[in-house]
Amino acid sequence: MDRLREIETHCRQWIINQKGADSAHDLAHIERVVKSAREIAKAEQADMEIVMPAAWLHDCVVLPKDHPERKTASTLAAQKAVEILSETSLSKSKHPAVAHAIEAHSFSAGIQPKTPEAKIVQDADRLDALGAIGIARCFAIGGQMGSAFYHPRDPFGENREYDDRQWTIDHFYTKLLKLPKTMHTDSARAMAGKRTLYMRQFLQQLSDEISS
Repeated sequence: MDRLREIETHCRQWIINQKGADSAHDLAHIERVVKSAREIAKAEQADMEIVMPAAWLHDCVVLPKDHPERKTASTLAAQKAVEILSETSLSKSKHPAVAHAIEAHSFSAGIQPKTPEAKIVQDADRLDALGAIGIARCFAIGGQMGSAFYHPRDPFGENREYDDRQWTIDHFYTKLLKLPKTMHTDSARAMAGKRTLYMRQFLQQLSDEISS
């Protein structure tokens, strides 16, 4: 077993051993982020020994969206990831780069990625908030927070301020549809464009179904 495979296997097994991840941040989410990160990293010729452990462990600490310390989750995850990786053969010289990629992946943390690898992990995670899976995750989180699907009189916020804590559809406008412009790599921008088009088609279909 080569070193990268050993590191990835260890990270994956650590995730499997954990309990209680919500459906928007479970193993399936992590595996999708890993898949996207691998694809982008190959295209960008990035350091796979930084990208892949960071992708596997980016959500090793998760706090609910409405948790008062939500902005610190990625920093806590970065610290935990270093502990996990200390049990692998990954060179300790790469631990800070992995930690930075994890710390910078979070939208709520507002930390700018400084390395190609951190940019890739952030892109890969944000891609999973778009497209069909992004729609599913958005409504799953909205359900956990007790949010209604949409405002009954103004579903798409045409004449009111958005409030994505009360109305799940508002989150499309406050965050999700803005994500493509935040992508760092050409590969992610192309994928984000296709996924965003699908989301806009979904919103049009929703409008057709609920309009009076």
